[in-house]
Amino acid sequence: MPRDFRQTQWDDATDEDCRQLIRLAVREDLERQQDWTTLALVPEDRKGAAEIVARQAGVVAGIPVLAVAIEEMALQLDLKVNAEEGQAIEAGARLARLEGSVRDLLTGERILLNFLGRLMGIATLVHEYVERVHGTGARIYDTRKTTPGWRRLEKYAVHCGGAHNHRMGLYDAILIKDNHLAQFAAPGQPSGEVAAAAVRQAKRFVKELAATGLAEAAPIVEIEVDAIDQLKAVLPERPDVVLLDNMSLKAMYEAVVLRNAIAPEIELEASGGVRLDTVRAIAETGVDRISVGALTHGAHSLDVGLDWPA
Repeated sequence: MPRDFRQTQWDDATDEDCRQLIRLAVREDLERQQDWTTLALVPEDRKGAAEIVARQAGVVAGIPVLAVAIEEMALQLDLKVNAEEGQAIEAGARLARLEGSVRDLLTGERILLNFLGRLMGIATLVHEYVERVHGTGARIYDTRKTTPGWRRLEKYAVHCGGAHNHRMGLYDAILIKDNHLAQFAAPGQPSGEVAAAAVRQAKRFVKELAATGLAEAAPIVEIEVDAIDQLKAVLPERPDVVLLDNMSLKAMYEAVVLRNAIAPEIELEASGGVRLDTVRAIAETGVDRISVGALTHGAHSLDVGLDWPA
C-alpha cells in the first residue's frame, strides 16, 4: 500500500481547536456582556424546543460541535442528534433537536448554525468532487489553503465528505516545492538535476531524523515538478509522491506512462486550478491523487436554520 498522510478524525486535538474557536465566537457575539435583546424580551424561566434544519441538500459534518458548544457556553439545553457525520441529506432534513432554556437557545443559535453551516458546506462540495472522479481510481485530497485557526475542523469536514487529507502542517511531511528548489540550487544547475539532488537530500534527512526520535513517524517525501524532464530526473530517486504542478492533460498522460515504466510504486498527484468541470478529465489521465485547494477556500456555507414549533 502507498504511504499516506494522517487522516483527520474527531479526536482530542480537533476537540480542543473547536473549543478555542467557540470561545472566540462567544467573544465576538457577546464581548463578555449579554444578549440584551433576549434578556429584554424573554422571561428567564421560559422553556422551549427547536430543531436544527438543513434548508439545502448536502452532506452532514460538524455534529460534534453542537455538544462542545453547549458545554463551552454552559447552555442549559438538552441535545438530541438525528443525523450522522458523512450522511447525505435532503433539504428539510432535521439534524438535531435542542430543548431547554429559550434564552440559551436564542443566544447560542447563531454560533451553532455558523459552525454547522461552514463544515457542512465543505463536506457537500467535497462530496461533489469525489462523485465526479468515481470509478477512475483517483483520490481527492485537500490542501493547507484553509481558514487560519480552522484547519483541523475544515480537514475533518473534508474527511466527512469522503475525500482524503493531505498534510496537516509543515511538521507533517516533506513537500519540496519550487521555492525550496530555487534556494537549494547552485547557480546554473539544470532543474532536473536540482530536483533529483533535493530528493536525495530529503531522504538522507529523513533517515537521520528517524535516528533522533524527534519525529513521531518518518515523514512522507513529496516533490513538486512542473515539467516532464524534472519528473524523469526524480523518479529514480524514489520519492513517495510526485506532485505534477499545473501540467496539461497531455503532460499528465505522459507523466503516468513514464512513472509506470520507471517506478510504478510512486504515486502521482495532480494539482493546480482544479475545478469541478475539469477534475474528471484529470482523474482519467491515470494520476493517483488530485489535490484541490477549493475544497476549503472555495466552499460556501450550507444554509442551516433553527425552526421553532408552530
